[in-house]
Amino acid sequence: MTPARTFACLSLFLLGACGADPAPEPVEQIIVRQPDAPPVAIAAADVATAAPTSALIAEGKAAFANCSVCHAVAKDAPSGAGPNLFGIVGKPAGQVAGFAYSDALKASGIIWTAAELDSFIAGPAAKIPGTTMMAGPMVDAAKRQAVIAFLESTNAS
Repeated sequence: MTPARTFACLSLFLLGACGADPAPEPVEQIIVRQPDAPPVAIAAADVATAAPTSALIAEGKAAFANCSVCHAVAKDAPSGAGPNLFGIVGKPAGQVAGFAYSDALKASGIIWTAAELDSFIAGPAAKIPGTTMMAGPMVDAAKRQAVIAFLESTNAS
């Protein structure tokens, strides 16, 4: 096999891993309260606006390893096959200097909020038809939230 063909096969294999989701791990939840005390309700809005924990960020960093085949996430790092995503949360789509975005992404008008990132990572081609992002959907919502928490943490760096 020629080196060019080997590289092409390896590239396709690595790109296929971007959207791969292993089976989710079981989650255990422990709630401690005083005997005879009423249950404490946690509003969904409180959970959504809570600051991400370092464990969630670490989980996101680990999950982002698949994405790092194409995307850098370090300040001033050059873009690869995908743009550098350092500090991307809150920025308009298609604006990382020096990266050749698809016309569809440049014209999307999206600001990368947590909700927009979640929707895009869940299905890039469905969110922005015509995007050239090669990764498939990340179907695990918890993993997407962890990746987004990791990306948000780069805004504070």
